[in-house]
Amino acid sequence: MKVLKSYVICVILVLVALVGYLTCGVVVKPNEYVLIKQFGAVKRTISEPGFYTKLPFIQSTQSIPKHKMCYDLPPSNVTTSDKKIMCVDSFVLYEITDPLKYVTTLGASQVAAEGRINNVVYNSTNTVIPSKTQEEIISSRDGALADELTAHIGNSLEAYGITLYKVETKMLDLPDDNKEVVFNRMISERNSIAASYTAKGTSEANKIRNDTEKTVQLKLSEAKAEAEKLRAEGEAEYMSILSAAYSDEDKASFYEFIRGMDTLKTTIKGNNKTLVLDADSEIARLLVGD
Repeated sequence: MKVLKSYVICVILVLVALVGYLTCGVVVKPNEYVLIKQFGAVKRTISEPGFYTKLPFIQSTQSIPKHKMCYDLPPSNVTTSDKKIMCVDSFVLYEITDPLKYVTTLGASQVAAEGRINNVVYNSTNTVIPSKTQEEIISSRDGALADELTAHIGNSLEAYGITLYKVETKMLDLPDDNKEVVFNRMISERNSIAASYTAKGTSEANKIRNDTEKTVQLKLSEAKAEAEKLRAEGEAEYMSILSAAYSDEDKASFYEFIRGMDTLKTTIKGNNKTLVLDADSEIARLLVGD
């Protein structure tokens, strides 16, 4: 009987110790803050991971994220300085760095926190982008625009215990109802540029063609003049040689003989080798001899 009582007492003590552990012990993870509350008021903030204790039944705990978070903002339309409407789709990287401020100002509500973030980013976007042209905004997508938006927000969220690290634009585009008009205008402009290039190319081609034709005609004229010159020189040389040949009786006889042979060669063709000559002809005298 005494053994049974001792056993029951041990079980009761273990249960009491277990309940005490569960109600008094607090385990803090590396990626969270834990607030110890008593009757709704924050008594202690724990930011380092480990095992801690609290008063049972009187004190409660509340966990708050302790890591960088990403919030995707809803797209909004903004007008640039050159009156171009652009749809801005962005996101932010932020972290809760002061859990006590976060609780007291926003009630530790992530929805309320993202509402504040949305407001400051919207205000920053509607201040920075309208001060630039559409071309400047597009050319600053290398990070300069994000840096300027982040710098404009500054530390305005620290009052809520939030640190905003970066504002990034995922997309800068035209609103859907403006795209077709802009695309049609771009097509018209490109067609106009293409027509201008085509006209310029045609003009250059005609100029080159005309210059080439002039050059060809000039070369042909020069070639014809040179040919006439050479022909005249050749004829003059021929007449000189002929005159020299006829000035000597022996050379003249030989020359006449050669000319006669050439005439016979061109006259006698085919299988018929018969030639009828007048006895007084030059060729007959050459063949027969005087």
